[in-house]
Amino acid sequence: MEIRKVQVTGGSSYIVSLPKEWVKTSGIRKNDPVGLITQPDGTLLVTPKITPEVAQREKRFEVSAATDQTFIFRCLIGAYIAGYTTITLFARARLPPQIRIQVRQFTQMAIGQEVVDETETSITIKDLLSPAEMPFQNTIKRMGVLVRGMHRDGVEALTSGNRRLAEDVLTRDNDVDRLHWLVARQTNLVLADPNLSRKMGVSPSMVMSYFLISRIIERIGDHATRVAKNAILLLDDGATGTVTGMVREASATSQTLFDQALRSLFSQDLEAANETLKRLPDLESQARAINEEAMQFDAATATAVVALSDSIRRTGEYSGDICETVINHLIDEGA
Repeated sequence: MEIRKVQVTGGSSYIVSLPKEWVKTSGIRKNDPVGLITQPDGTLLVTPKITPEVAQREKRFEVSAATDQTFIFRCLIGAYIAGYTTITLFARARLPPQIRIQVRQFTQMAIGQEVVDETETSITIKDLLSPAEMPFQNTIKRMGVLVRGMHRDGVEALTSGNRRLAEDVLTRDNDVDRLHWLVARQTNLVLADPNLSRKMGVSPSMVMSYFLISRIIERIGDHATRVAKNAILLLDDGATGTVTGMVREASATSQTLFDQALRSLFSQDLEAANETLKRLPDLESQARAINEEAMQFDAATATAVVALSDSIRRTGEYSGDICETVINHLIDEGA
C-alpha cells in the first residue's frame, strides 16, 4: 500500500496525487475524468471507468476432433460465469460437428448467449444481455417459483399415481441451473465493476448473499428432482401404503419452511428468518417417522422411501441455510 499526503490548494480544495504506474496502466491522460466512489466501509474508490457499459472481454478456445465434448461444454459455462462478453472457438482445420452441437446446447441453456459469427473454422458467441436488465431479486424469485413447483409436482405425482407428472419434473431442472449460472455470472460482473453495483442498487455483500442463496436453491432443485425420481420408482413398485400420506405432510412442512425463508429474504426480516429456523425440528421428526414406516417394505421400496424422505428433509434444512444467510447479511448491514 502506498501512503500519500493530502495537500490543500486554493484554501479549500484537498488533493492527493495518483500513482504514476497506475495512471500509465489505466491509460489516463491529462484532463481525463476519473470516477470517485465512496465505499460502505468509508474507503474511496478511484476508477477510470465512468460509463455504465460492461467491459468487453473475449475468451478463445482452440478445439479439434480430439477435444472432449463434455470438457469444452464446461469451458463454455466457465467463460460465461466468469463474465466474458465474447467467446470464440476455433480450429486449425474444419470445426468438428460435435463442437457445433455443444455450442448449440450451450446457447440454449445460457441466458443471453447468441452465435453472432460462424465460419468453417470458428464460431463466435456474444453476450446480448445487459446485467441490469435482470435484477438479482427477480432471478431468485423465479428460481424459487420453479423449485417449489418441481417439489410440489414430484410429491403430487406419487400421491396421485401420475408418472408423467414426475417425468415432467425431471425436465425442469435445467431451467433452475441456467438461472443459477446467470446469478453467478452477474455476481462476477458486479464484483469486478463498482459502477455496475451502483447501477443495480446492490452492495457487494448483498450480491454475495444472493449468490449463496441461488446456490442453495439450485441444490433444493436437485432434491426436487430426486423426489420425482424416487416417486417413479415407488409408482412402479406400487406398494407405498400409509407412507404416502406421511410424505405429503412432511412435504407441506418443508415447502412452508422454503416459502418463509424466501419471504424473510425479500422482506429483509431478521426475526422471521429466526422463527423459520425454530420450525426445523418438526420436519426432522416427520422425516424420522417416514423412515421408520419404510421398514415394513422390501429393501428396494424402503430405500426409495428413505431417499425421498431425505430429500424432503434436506429441502427444509436448505431453507434453514437461506435463513442463516439472511441473518448473517442483516447483522453485517447493521440491522
